[in-house]
Amino acid sequence: MPTKGDAPVLPGARAVARHVRISPMKARRVVNLVRGLPAKEALTVLQFAPQAASEPVYKVLASAIANATTTEGLERGTLVVTKALVDEGPTLKRFRPRAQGRAYRIRKRSCHITIVVESVPAAGTGRRGSAATGRGRAADITAAPSRRGAAKAAPEKATPAKASKKKADDDESTTVDAAPESSVSTEKKPAKKASKKAEPKAEKADEAETADGAEAEEGTE
Repeated sequence: MPTKGDAPVLPGARAVARHVRISPMKARRVVNLVRGLPAKEALTVLQFAPQAASEPVYKVLASAIANATTTEGLERGTLVVTKALVDEGPTLKRFRPRAQGRAYRIRKRSCHITIVVESVPAAGTGRRGSAATGRGRAADITAAPSRRGAAKAAPEKATPAKASKKKADDDESTTVDAAPESSVSTEKKPAKKASKKAEPKAEKADEAETADGAEAEEGTE
C-alpha cells in the first residue's frame, strides 16, 4: 500500500479539468455538495443539481471514477469523493464601450477543477461483529433485571416519607376537629350569662309577690 510519510494512503484515482470557463465561486458551490459522498450518490446529486457548474463537475467526477476502475482496478461501489478542489485559473480581460468615451472592464474568469476518489472498504460485518453485538445484547439483558430491582426498591425507600405525610394529615385533621369544639364552647357562654341575668329578675318577682301577699293579708285583717 502506498504511504505518504507515516500515514498510509488509500488506493484511488484523480481527474483534473483545467481552464473551465466558469467562475471559481460558482464551481465551489457545486463541489461542496459532493465532497465526502460515495461516488454513485455524488453522480446522482450532480445529475439533478440546478446549477450551471454541475455539468463540468459531473464530467470530472465520471472521469475520476473511470480512472479508478480501469487503471487501478478498484470496485465502483467502494469509491468515495475524498477531495474536491476548485482553483482559480487565468482571467480574460475585455472592455465594453460606454457613454462619453468611457470603457468598462469585463473579467471572464476560469477555474481548474480537481476531484480525487479513493476506495474505502465497508465496515466489517463478520463473526467478530456479530459476536460483539451478541455480547452487547447479553449485557443489556443482564442489566435489565437489576434496573427493575432498583425500580422495585425505590418505593420501599419512599415509605418513611409517606408515613410522615400521613402523620401530618392526621395532625391537620385533629386541629380541624378541635376547632368546632372551641366555637361551640364560645357559643354556650352567652347562654350562661343570660341565665345568670334571669335569676335576679326571678328573685325580684318572687319578692314582689310575697310583698303583695303580705299587704293583702293585712287588708283582710
